[in-house]
Amino acid sequence: MDLKKIMADLEAKNPGQPLYLQAAKEVLETIEEFVNANPKYDQYAIVERLLEPERIVKFKVTWVDDKGKIQVNRGFRVQHNMAIGPYKGGLRFHPTVTEDTMKFLAFEQTFKNSLTTLPMGGGKGGSDFDPKGKSEAEVMRFCQSFMTELQKYIGPDTDVPAGDIGVGGREIGFMFGQYKRLRGEHVGTLTGKGLEWGGSLIRPEATGFGAVYFLEAMLKTAKDKLKGKRVAISGFGNVAWGTALKLAELGANLVAISGPDGYIIDEEGISAPEKIAYMDELNATRNNVVEPFAKKFKSAKFVKGKKVWEVPCDIAMTCAIQNELDEKDAKLLIKNGVKYVVEVSNMGCTAGAVAALQKAKVSFAPGKAANAGGVATSGLEMTQNAAHISWTAKEVDAKLHEIMNNIHENCVKYGKEKGGYINYPKGANIAGFIKVADAMIAQGVAY
Repeated sequence: MDLKKIMADLEAKNPGQPLYLQAAKEVLETIEEFVNANPKYDQYAIVERLLEPERIVKFKVTWVDDKGKIQVNRGFRVQHNMAIGPYKGGLRFHPTVTEDTMKFLAFEQTFKNSLTTLPMGGGKGGSDFDPKGKSEAEVMRFCQSFMTELQKYIGPDTDVPAGDIGVGGREIGFMFGQYKRLRGEHVGTLTGKGLEWGGSLIRPEATGFGAVYFLEAMLKTAKDKLKGKRVAISGFGNVAWGTALKLAELGANLVAISGPDGYIIDEEGISAPEKIAYMDELNATRNNVVEPFAKKFKSAKFVKGKKVWEVPCDIAMTCAIQNELDEKDAKLLIKNGVKYVVEVSNMGCTAGAVAALQKAKVSFAPGKAANAGGVATSGLEMTQNAAHISWTAKEVDAKLHEIMNNIHENCVKYGKEKGGYINYPKGANIAGFIKVADAMIAQGVAY
């Protein structure tokens, strides 16, 4: 495997796609040594094949707003790799959605889904439509138009989308209704469904829960404990809410949360049920601003327009969007004594930030490992749908906990370096690569 040549070719084929190139380079740099030690992967050109999505669907979405004006958005679905199961990955509705965004997320999803050990391939999709500021009727009309096109390419054994940023239970409901209307079947083609019509318990909390379970395993490996640790998290959606819930349950001291308007610091801790419930209430307004939190709770202080990473903490967890924690932020966290950084958002740290954290021997967990709890629970929802059964919240949570512990064990297995430092990105990438690559070899090459 010639890394320089592969990256040069990839850059030439994918101009103007920095996120995809960043994600690909991060994976390739960590698996290079392993691939070169196992010639069969070069023989079957596995790396080159993995770098090319199996299918990219790009389509127009037209819909009518409440004023009767026709609106036009773009829709995407990147079906990256199907070697170990149907394509699986979320749908994102956000103005920043581009083909580049979808390709990087689908690429990451392939490795993430492999790590769960569940039979799921990797995919991702979405639209540059922004649900914020839209009426419920407008969101419904958009979702129906979006699904009218997307339904041609998905199905329970082909591609099973879920929610992501901008796509919650409401949007999943509208899309599922349109899929059912057009196809005339009630099947598990979407996950994140309502409990009354095929959804799984704890799915909204699962990404945050899983990330905290992974964090707990990291601390245990380091002979450390989560209880009492100061934690700062970014983001203010379902992921941050689920993370806050589980941190409170396990005794961590969550002192700072953030939104697009700034951050909240609360030295009394954000663990009281009424505080976490208010996080969820604010999230439901769909604008994710955090300033009202400080107005409601006297112990909380709002800092406008600043990043939460300036708050001294033992643990930092990214729960918002890609590249939200940069090298400058990382160095400030290190200066203030951070010991663990966990990507709960996909590729939440820039390459420079990851390099700085690892150089300082801070334990760093990449998103494809730490945030796999969301898609793992979606996989459990698929299993329940296929078997026409419903597990209790306790059963789902126990299965999720086991999956996250297994992912952590594999990261340690392939990521432990001399001196005892665990290179979690390397471990995650190698473990995820092996399962997909071996499946691709076993299934042969089409001539």
